Amino acid sequence: MLDLYHSVDKQLWIEYKNGNLTLDEVLNSRFSKTMSQLGEIVDGAEWEKEYREFLDMGHQLIDGALEVCRRLSVSHRLFVITNGVRKTQINRLKLAGLYGFFEDIFDSQSIGFSKPSKEFFSYVMRHIKDFNVREALIIGDSLYMDIKGGLLAGIDTCWFNRKSQQCSAEIQSTYTIISLAELCDICDRKKSIISS
Repeated sequence: MLDLYHSVDKQLWIEYKNGNLTLDEVLNSRFSKTMSQLGEIVDGAEWEKEYREFLDMGHQLIDGALEVCRRLSVSHRLFVITNGVRKTQINRLKLAGLYGFFEDIFDSQSIGFSKPSKEFFSYVMRHIKDFNVREALIIGDSLYMDIKGGLLAGIDTCWFNRKSQQCSAEIQSTYTIISLAELCDICDRKKSIISS
């Protein structure tokens, strides 16, 4: 059943990425579509609500994240950009002890556009006071959502490739790191750090 769920969920996220579904459509249909393939009818929105309550309580802190955020927040402005659910992201950041390091969180539901769209990044740039594209750096683990979005917006990017994925010929990050320990040296040349 878990394999079926992952298959359905993955396909829905591909449709979302391609602009064919909204975030709410993905979230509210993934459980009902999975269960319908098993011959069951369930309220997808209700299952999502219950799932979200458990998801909101979970976080997995990446090695070095707290130290890097603490160090960078002294001399840099830090922001979060996400296609995730705002409430979930805020809860996870709070549980991980990271929330206070970030000036703001920009989420696709509130903005009305998702990463990697130019509209999403334009909104973020307009809403960060004194934003300077030459001093900004987008750090993310998704080549398509984070790095491509940054490139489309003309912002330097840092691909956090902790899973040692294959690089893309079409999407080239300004920097690539495999551990957060490498990040501080890169960021010493930047003022605004936008993390996803």
